[in-house]
Amino acid sequence: MASTTIHVPRETRDHLAALAVERGLTLGQLVQQLAERELTRAQIAERLRSDRAAACRNLGVDVSDDEFDRAPDILGNLCKIAADKVQSHGATHPV
Repeated sequence: MASTTIHVPRETRDHLAALAVERGLTLGQLVQQLAERELTRAQIAERLRSDRAAACRNLGVDVSDDEFDRAPDILGNLCKIAADKVQSHGATHPV
């Protein structure tokens, strides 16, 4: 794998180097781990799309983007939405 140089303030480099030593990693390995934990906006959007699709599949009901966006407690709200939709459609099987 090709490598590159990243310019950061000396204090930042020293801090990262200390973290790497504490974790038994090289500085490059530490930076790679940190970068892998942080998602881009595109990755976050794709994960959200995938999670919404999985939730709809697993609940057996369609949940709109608007319904998801209004949910401060996603899991609790999904359960409520699913229960409301099952009741309103007269479904006879549990979600």
